Amino acid sequence: MKSSTSNSHSPNVTVPGDLSGYQQWTSSLARLLEAARQELENDQCAARALIVEAAAVGSDTALAGMIRLVDAAQSGKADLQRLADRISGVFVPVVFALAICTFVAWAVASGDVDAAVSAALAVLIIACPCALGLATPTALMVASGRGAQLGIFIKGHQALEATRTVDTVVFDKTGTITTGALTFESIVALPDENEDELLLLAGAVEHASEHAIAAAIVGAARTRADVLPVVDDFAAMPGMGARGFVAGRSVEIGRRRLFENRGWVIADTLRHAQNNSERIGATAVYLAVDETVRAVLIVSDTVKASAADAIAQLRALGLRTLMVTGDNAFAAQVVADAVGIDEVIAEVLPAGKVEIVVSLQEAGRTVAMVGDGINDGPALATADLGLAIGAGTDVAIGAADIIVVRDDLGAVVDSLGLAKATLATIKGNMVWAFGYNIAAIPIAAAGLLNPLLAGAAMAFSSFFVVSNSLRLRRYRRAQ
Repeated sequence: MKSSTSNSHSPNVTVPGDLSGYQQWTSSLARLLEAARQELENDQCAARALIVEAAAVGSDTALAGMIRLVDAAQSGKADLQRLADRISGVFVPVVFALAICTFVAWAVASGDVDAAVSAALAVLIIACPCALGLATPTALMVASGRGAQLGIFIKGHQALEATRTVDTVVFDKTGTITTGALTFESIVALPDENEDELLLLAGAVEHASEHAIAAAIVGAARTRADVLPVVDDFAAMPGMGARGFVAGRSVEIGRRRLFENRGWVIADTLRHAQNNSERIGATAVYLAVDETVRAVLIVSDTVKASAADAIAQLRALGLRTLMVTGDNAFAAQVVADAVGIDEVIAEVLPAGKVEIVVSLQEAGRTVAMVGDGINDGPALATADLGLAIGAGTDVAIGAADIIVVRDDLGAVVDSLGLAKATLATIKGNMVWAFGYNIAAIPIAAAGLLNPLLAGAAMAFSSFFVVSNSLRLRRYRRAQ
């Protein structure tokens, strides 16, 4: 294990990293790694050395980052808390003034100094703004903890408060509505072309890419050869494809528009293969070698089991749902129909996602953006509320306001529901705190409460607020 750490056969070690030496793994370990790339359980290769290069350790790990988010969420102040603080700043001197007035009134009216002191103390004690001070932070702390239990990490209270006005939810497709674990289906090449050779060239270039389509192509290429060719001068073309040089040959892979914009010829057989695949929801990318489009590669994705139910629940809440994707319109519509999304905007470049979010905001909508990829980062940052879902990229996680570690779209519904429940709890706490003080101060000033009873009433008020906030621990999504 690199990064100055060596660990042999130690269970329950969680370190993000890249595993090398895959040619030496047992078949059972290889299958396990395919299902869960960074989590190895029940490893049976006791006689073999497993070499792990740690991508992050200590405070730089994803787990440490999540802990920092929870700590920040529980220690920060929301707008409602700042409002309560400002009110308390005015309320305290007012209460002192009322206590003095109570003392003077009783002293003048009755001439009984003891009664005047008792009434004044009762006013001071019962008006203590403890409940007001606890109304917001207790609810936010409990909500942050409950969110962590549900796999929802909130970066700040501003994100929590933004959810109450969200009326539009924009989804990315690949890796968000679908699993993102694309499967390579086939390659269709021009006559006289060697499909295996072309697939290896495509795999060599895509090996340097982080896109989900690239992973599917690389996986297929590795079934043809143990070692992929080396790529030189690799360059990603965001929203369009990737290119590089393999053994001196120029290799480019990307969407059809990339090559049509250059005026390159695309054979009818390749176009037909693309059209047929897209009618069933698959995705097609073209491969050009030495500036000639020679093949089309077909990959498919699977809709998440939770997607349709989550979309239905969002629509039941009165939220508008859209899907924005770089895929073609045919494939995008198939996925949208499967999950119940009515509005689809397809063939959108990364910058186009930002433009769509901005246009919705300019139309008066409050937008939540849900995505997981590098291309989603700018849109997540632009939206009123950004949610990075599942095993999102570092860019998406960095741009999002809420990080959902459950690879489940139901967590989006949970995020919005928990936030609204939290805000309702805060409002209930503040109504109680204000109502209690408004009702109790005149009673204390009238001499109907002695200081002991006033202290008990004040303690009960704080107890009520804390107990009301603790109800958030039992938050569950309404079915």
